[in-house]
Amino acid sequence: MNERIEPAGWGPLPTEPVGSIPRTARLQHAVLQAEAGLLDPAELAAEQEEAVRDTLDRLAETGSPILSDGEQRRSSFATYPLGRGDAEAGAVFAVFADGHHRVMPRLVRAPFRFQRWAADDVTAARVLTDAPLKQAVVSPSMLSLMVPDEGIGEHSRDELLDDVVAGCAEDIARCFAAGAARVSIDFTEGRLALRRDLRAPWAGPEALGGFIELVNRVLDRVDPALRDRIGVHTCPGNDRDSAHSADVDYAELIPELLQIEAGYFLVQTASEKDPLRVSRLIGTELARRGSAGRPARVLIGVTDPRSPRLETAEQVRDRLVAAARFIPPELLGSTDDCGFSPYLVDDKPKHGSPDHARDVAFAKIAARVRGTALAAEELGGRA
Repeated sequence: MNERIEPAGWGPLPTEPVGSIPRTARLQHAVLQAEAGLLDPAELAAEQEEAVRDTLDRLAETGSPILSDGEQRRSSFATYPLGRGDAEAGAVFAVFADGHHRVMPRLVRAPFRFQRWAADDVTAARVLTDAPLKQAVVSPSMLSLMVPDEGIGEHSRDELLDDVVAGCAEDIARCFAAGAARVSIDFTEGRLALRRDLRAPWAGPEALGGFIELVNRVLDRVDPALRDRIGVHTCPGNDRDSAHSADVDYAELIPELLQIEAGYFLVQTASEKDPLRVSRLIGTELARRGSAGRPARVLIGVTDPRSPRLETAEQVRDRLVAAARFIPPELLGSTDDCGFSPYLVDDKPKHGSPDHARDVAFAKIAARVRGTALAAEELGGRA
């Protein structure tokens, strides 16, 4: 499937969330109780349903033109497809700037089949709102880190990677069938792959090419008519208000990232030391991509989920207007730098509590929506 289509139906300066919203302390506690067998599954489901309803309602109050369930039903952005008994604890995935780390599960059962779908969340949210919905899905490259080099039993690593690609492509197709307006692929491991860290043995520049190949294999299986509605999100991570690869130079990643045959990209920039440098890099690569007949849109991050400090609508406007010096306005949009809580259990130390972090997240989103509208007015006919 090599046919390319022009980005259509977006309008000037679109804006959308990345995915996750902080879960309340109550919901986090309920999940831990359920895992310990102290809470009935039906009671947990009711807590999750209420969290989704509240998330959709509060996102709508921000004026957001596209909503998300905030991943309230997920344990993490990376592991939701796994079933009980599919995996055991594996190697370190990432070491964050504050010193804490996350461990990547290791698959122990083959063949690999998705046991849960992101599309299930779309179906459940669709009952609660008529607004356009956006759904984030796991990247095949993230799942590939769970596949043992030696395979499992009679199933080789290549065969298991085929399973991963098939599952990811089916999840995207199911999301659209369930009523998603857009779907984005989480790709936080892209920047992390370029970090040289012996504590995360999988990482290294040679990993990035393989990651991009896997994502493109998934996209090759998707209906070309849907391609411009599929995004890829990259950032240096956000867990416990800390990042895992902010020290990696974007100049190494951006040219490679835009080799992915997605319709649009969501790129963290607000928390960068030099956001305009990132916009310049993006603009250069978009020009090359466009000259090859491969149009794409980039939504730049204009709010920083790791910081409790609120951005103003005017700051958001100014960031977008400045970025438009390098990124054509007709290919520009806005988002948040990262998901606000990619992992369910997240104590948010800089914010003081998950509940406060949740309030801050909605305030930041409201500023993003208002600021994007102001930028669209200022850019006028350029967008």
